[in-house]
Amino acid sequence: MKACAFLLAMLLVAGMAYAADIDGKWTGELDMGGQKMPVEYNFKADGAKLTGFTPIMDQKTEIKDGKIDGNNISFSISFGEGDMGMKIEYKGVLAGDTLTLKFDMMGQASELKLKKAK
Repeated sequence: MKACAFLLAMLLVAGMAYAADIDGKWTGELDMGGQKMPVEYNFKADGAKLTGFTPIMDQKTEIKDGKIDGNNISFSISFGEGDMGMKIEYKGVLAGDTLTLKFDMMGQASELKLKKAK
């Protein structure tokens, strides 16, 4: 019984340490019809909760509904208002210093690879 409790505690600690690797600035390039656009995300983990922001048009856009499950993350961002508003939902996988995000923008499925800034 003690061995099981110890193993469970070690797995929980290892999971929290791994999730903490998401903290910080992540950068990459988004392909917009053949034109590369630099992107940046700033993440902060708090247990299974993910928060942060991404600069869009010189404004900090808040990350919402952020969740961490092992090396899987999910979150959304919203920008614009009314009929011009848009919400993008992301799902990603963290592998070392690479974060691969998948999302749908205006009916177009996309993938974005980010690297952790040093």
